[in-house]
Order: sequence, then structure tokens, then C-alpha cells
Amino acid sequence: MLNEVKNTDLFCEYYARWITVYKQGAIRKVTMDKYLMTHQWVEKLVPNLQISEMTRIAYQQLLNDYALYHERQTTMDFHHQLKGAILDAVDEGLITRDPTRKAIIKGKTPNPKKIKYLNQFELHTLLMSLELKGEVNWEWFILLVAKTGMRFSEAVALTPKDFDFAHQTLSISKTWDYKGEGGFQPTKNKSSVRKIQIDWQTVIQFSELVKGIPDDEPIFARGNVYNSTVNEILERHCQKAKVPVITIHGLRHTHASLLLFAGVSIASVARRLGHASMTTTQKTYLHIIQELENQDVDLVMRSLSGLS
Repeated sequence: MLNEVKNTDLFCEYYARWITVYKQGAIRKVTMDKYLMTHQWVEKLVPNLQISEMTRIAYQQLLNDYALYHERQTTMDFHHQLKGAILDAVDEGLITRDPTRKAIIKGKTPNPKKIKYLNQFELHTLLMSLELKGEVNWEWFILLVAKTGMRFSEAVALTPKDFDFAHQTLSISKTWDYKGEGGFQPTKNKSSVRKIQIDWQTVIQFSELVKGIPDDEPIFARGNVYNSTVNEILERHCQKAKVPVITIHGLRHTHASLLLFAGVSIASVARRLGHASMTTTQKTYLHIIQELENQDVDLVMRSLSGLS
């Protein structure tokens, strides 16, 4: 398919074919959707640009035009998704020089960030407001995410078989395709496959809760599952508890933040969250790490002053 491409062909058409050849069937649907969205923007911004016309200036202008509508990180993602196809075009002699070299990534001013996590008192107040009945509901889901830091899709995919009550562990080995047609699918990455230690109280609660549910059946997924539905339930409880409103993903941030403030190592937090590397954890929780470092400096100074 790509063998027949000429440098006078439209770049947007080349990019569509490149996605089909190299990405279709090789990546998860959610990632594929991002590539298809990138293609839509290419079609919108440079519908008549030929492959041979993709110079450094033309590429930079494409990034600049995209950045008018998106924040810098989103523009960076757009750049990365285009770069692979463009470098292949360079290798094939369709473009003479790499137009992505030294590209400048811009973006519109980010919207004010909402509070992403709760402190320990706020989380306790929130959990006390939950209506934890004797049967499975989304309040139990909220409690479990708060206590484990799981991703939404990981928690929805849980089955009774994933609980090892004797050893107080929870196995994460799959996710739920809540953005598509439902059903189990692989985890986000290899590091996401992990065992999470759970407390004895959670063991007692869930050992009773999952009785009667078949081992391989999802505990929480009943029909269509929407992230927005659970976030609305969580929002109501936040308002009821008079704490800042956060999302389910915010509960994951809360879990990680409390562990870091409690002195748990970055490596252990990264493993518990299923991050591919500690770098991801460090970037995400930089503000907390910096605060802890300031506390460490105070400890060092107090220790040194006591030596004289």
C-alpha cells in the first residue's frame, strides 16, 4: 500500500494509510482512536499539503496552528504521533530532510487546575459519608479505589477470583473496555500487571460482598459502565461531606499522595500504582516530593544544630 506512494500525494492521505499499515491491530483501541483524531486534525489544518511540501517551516506552522486550540502537552502528543510517519517518509525518500528536527512545541494557556487529591482528614470524611450496603454498589467501588489507587478500568474489571483473601492481596491482570463495547482487555502496560496488598478490613468486607458472584464475572460491571456516572456519584458524596470535589482518578492521586506523605518510597508507590517507571511517579507527584524534600531539609538542619 505504501509502496505506491509518490511525494506529490497529499500528506493527510499518506498519514491515513500509514496508520492503517503500521498501527491497525497493533495498538489498543483507545490509542488507535488518538491516532485517528490526529489524522482528523491534519485533514482540517493542512488538507492540500503534499508530502514533498512538508518542510520544517510547514511542519512548524502545522504545530503552531494545532497549538492554538490545545494545551502544550496535547500539542506534544500530536507531534509524537505525527513524527513516526514523517520519519518513515524521510527514510523512503518522499521527504528530503527531517522536518520535525528542532520543532518548537507551543500551546494555549492551561485552564486553572482543579484540586486533584484530598488530604487524610478529607478522605476519611468522604469515606464516612458512603452508603455501604450489603450488596455491590458504586459506593463500594469508590472505597476500593481509595484504598488501592487502582485505575478506573482496572477496578471495573475486578472479579472475585482476583481477591486472595488468605494473603490479603488483589491481583490486577486486566482492564474493562468501558470506552468501547465492554468486556475484558489487557492492562495499560506490563508494569500494570501486579498484586496490591489490602488491609484486613477490606478483606472482611469484600469476602462477604462477593459471595454468590461467579469467580470469572466482573463484580462492578453490570451492563454499560460510564466513568461519568461514577464521577457524579462521587461528586454528590464530596458535596455531602463538604470536601473538595474530585474525580475517581483524583482518588488514585489521593491514595498515592497519602502514601508519599506517610514516608512510603517512590519505588513502592510506583509499583502499587502500576507505573511503567519511577519517572512517571516522580513527574506526577513532583509537588509532593518537593514538599517532602523541604521537610527533609528541616530535619537535617535540626539534626546538625544538635551536634554542637
